Amino acid sequence: MKRAFHTLIIFIAIVIFGSVDAIAQVRLDAETVNDLKSIKQFAIGVSDERHFKGALNMYDLLVESGVEIVDYEVVVKGKVVAELVKGSKLETFFQKYKSKVRVSICSVAMEKLNVSADQLIDGLVPVPTWSVRILQLQAKGYNTLTY
Repeated sequence: MKRAFHTLIIFIAIVIFGSVDAIAQVRLDAETVNDLKSIKQFAIGVSDERHFKGALNMYDLLVESGVEIVDYEVVVKGKVVAELVKGSKLETFFQKYKSKVRVSICSVAMEKLNVSADQLIDGLVPVPTWSVRILQLQAKGYNTLTY
């Protein structure tokens, strides 16, 4: 319950600050960092560009606050999938995270939006469905958040 509360606090901070640049200015308090250290695997499910950027910026927030991260994954569905292609502005944004964060892309969304695997930004990984991937990560013990 406490873990869910702290995850909710982080989510609220992202929503309140709105701008993905503002999140870098926030620091987590020692109790939150201590609580988040118990699980070193994080997954965030997103469905739009703002939340995609916010999830990547949250990686920075956690690391800068002293939270050890073993695995960090962003699972993407929805129309933003069409923006996660080579040559897009999100490709440039993602480069900083390419070696640090796994990004899984819902194959159902890819099919609906006519996006093929070879069009995706290098390093993005298609998965059968967003929902099943989130459930799989929860079963593996990841601290998960979806929005």
